Amino acid sequence: MKIEFSKYHGAGNDFVLIDNRSTSYKLSDDTVKFLCDRHMGIGADGLMFLNNSNDFDFEMKYYNSDGKESTMCGNGGRCITAFASHLGIINTKTSFIAIDGEHQAEILADDKDVMQLRLKMVDVCSVKFYNEDYIINTGSPHYIKFVDKVSAIDVFNEGKAIRFDKEISENGVNVNFVEIKEDRIFVRTYERGVEDETLACGTGVTASAIAYALNKDINEVKIKTLGGELKVNFTKTEDAYRDIWLTGPATFVFKGEIEIGK
Repeated sequence: MKIEFSKYHGAGNDFVLIDNRSTSYKLSDDTVKFLCDRHMGIGADGLMFLNNSNDFDFEMKYYNSDGKESTMCGNGGRCITAFASHLGIINTKTSFIAIDGEHQAEILADDKDVMQLRLKMVDVCSVKFYNEDYIINTGSPHYIKFVDKVSAIDVFNEGKAIRFDKEISENGVNVNFVEIKEDRIFVRTYERGVEDETLACGTGVTASAIAYALNKDINEVKIKTLGGELKVNFTKTEDAYRDIWLTGPATFVFKGEIEIGK
């Protein structure tokens, strides 16, 4: 069986996208893992189905490269919005449903294969502290550790140790190492499910921005990642961070078809 797909990336965080509105594919964990494999398959940090929805423009269903369905992906949310636009499903604004609930997104600029978009994230109503570090859920659980020089961090080994630490999280956690720059933060992330560092993580930079803003009178944080620049805006209230918007690029890479079985 051949499957048509498109590939996108958001600041280097790359995805296989499949229009599943009329085909209703149900892929096994092994098949998803194969499609995301960088040597034997297409190669990606994750795979997304764009499904039909009765109440929204579409449904986003996200799988990590280990083949398992996962929690929300912020860069993926922007990429699937760009994909929906290229399919003619939406114009410049959309409302879609994902595993963590409803999301709104807006295309701010469209230069054919590269779009600038903003994506509304879930509200953050609690911040947990672990020693001098932070644990924040932005649709996916994130551990945030501030460091002096993030470029010197062994993200794979140090991130892996925290990701699998049962005292921190029974189900595992994404790990972000954050350096404070003059006018922005520099974030590197070890992602669970990918089990490696990714070039950017949307929910991770969102969590890192909130941790950075905790004791500051600010409502915007600029973020540098290995794959590009992102920005997070929010509104602080007495008990939560609301109206959280993640802004950044979504880039079309290529499309094609691949054989996944007989």
